[in-house]
Amino acid sequence: MKKHKAKPVMLQGTSSHVGKSVLTAAICRILKNRGLEVAPFKAQNMSLNSFVAKEGGEIGVAQAFQAEAAQVEPSIHFNPILLKPSGDLVSQVIIHGRVFGAMNAREYHAFKKEAKKFVAESYKRLEKEYDVIVIEGAGSPAEINLRKNDLANMGMADIADSPVLLIGDIDRGGVFASLFGTMELLTKKERARVAGFIINKFRGDVTLLKSATAYLTKRTGVSTLGIVPYISTAALPDEDSVSLERVYSKARSNRATDVNVKVIRLPRISNFTDFDPFKTEQGVSLDFIEKPEDLNGARLVIIPGSKNTIEDLIWLKEKGFDSAIRRFVKSGCMVAGICGGFQMLGKVVKDPSGVESRVKSAKGLGLLDAVTTLEKNKKTFQVDAYSAMYGGCKLGGYEIHMGITVCNAKPFARIIRRNKKAIDIDDGGVSKDGAIWGTYIHGIFDNDAFRQGLIKELRGANGADNGKTEPFRDVKNKAMENLAEVVRQSIDMERLLRIIGI
Repeated sequence: MKKHKAKPVMLQGTSSHVGKSVLTAAICRILKNRGLEVAPFKAQNMSLNSFVAKEGGEIGVAQAFQAEAAQVEPSIHFNPILLKPSGDLVSQVIIHGRVFGAMNAREYHAFKKEAKKFVAESYKRLEKEYDVIVIEGAGSPAEINLRKNDLANMGMADIADSPVLLIGDIDRGGVFASLFGTMELLTKKERARVAGFIINKFRGDVTLLKSATAYLTKRTGVSTLGIVPYISTAALPDEDSVSLERVYSKARSNRATDVNVKVIRLPRISNFTDFDPFKTEQGVSLDFIEKPEDLNGARLVIIPGSKNTIEDLIWLKEKGFDSAIRRFVKSGCMVAGICGGFQMLGKVVKDPSGVESRVKSAKGLGLLDAVTTLEKNKKTFQVDAYSAMYGGCKLGGYEIHMGITVCNAKPFARIIRRNKKAIDIDDGGVSKDGAIWGTYIHGIFDNDAFRQGLIKELRGANGADNGKTEPFRDVKNKAMENLAEVVRQSIDMERLLRIIGI
């Protein structure tokens, strides 16, 4: 047990998606590389991308990524409150990794005063175990309608008694107005916590900003800690809560032998970071699609996880994806389902207790002989498994689901451990010809042997060889080191250390 309390530093932003998550990860790695024990922390996160921490509970995937940057095992205490939107303006509230209940915005706003104790409990626990805690805010601290009982920004800074770095995104334009405007909307006490500005995602000659940053300092009394260039982070997870509003393609080549992987962008898509490993594969393209005609050219179509399986299944049919996918299968291509996507591949999804939807039952795509019944108790596990596919592969990943699926098809995998406890159960299902498969395991594509076997299968006998591929973990770590080094060179490190008090 450490004899001193951890030193905090908090990163807040002028708005969502200014780069808080990525810069938090970078600072975690920078400080870790200096020999410090570092923990990330986000009091309240709203995201459909989640991860199972070492205790077996859910946290935001961004905090898991930040923990990886800090080279510590993810803990439920890194993200004590996780909000997962589930439709009809209601979110599932997860506290310390477990489902607490469902609330609308008004109900949660009233609950925040009570929720503060859970946040403080986690923070005080981490404070005893680490040298530095790098705290990430949410949205903007200048949301004056949410100031009362705030947990995400200045309210959290008060709990931790933390200095604040305010981040603005210059790539969007208006960065100086957003930084100045945010300061104007803060109270005097809140402004006193702001120790520096970080201008993020800059493209161009930094010296051209000198007069503007000087003017900002004159008007606010706060100087700019650093100007961080726009950094490509293809190997790193997208910033938390990004909802794929920009449907993207990470094509690596236009050769005829390319493997085109297409993920159906469901309205309530969850854990889209499952597919990040494809973004770094040579000769593989990854697209998120919303129209059946976009299936053209795909070798693999994936139905991803969903926060509301039945409603997204209904959407699939309304869009015409059901018939398009059946035609796609007949043409000799592959279809896979992850978690909610696996449930949709079956014959029927039942929701007798109204766990996710008012619709009690919906016919599935009928591509696997499986029936799913949704239940109130959520299952969250870190898992180790073995799949006989592609010559046999060990798999690591995690489960997050509220359903039980009875599948009469050949199992996709055999789970041998859940939360480090030995177990022996089947997971998922595979069609007789192997062209259709589904699993509850998130993170399967992070497993290099499985991913490479899959890509080789998709390329076929006449396809190009995969070649020697670097392990995805190593690719991510190199990208993290590069990010940390760019940020380290872009900010005044001596001043940052003084701000933290180390």
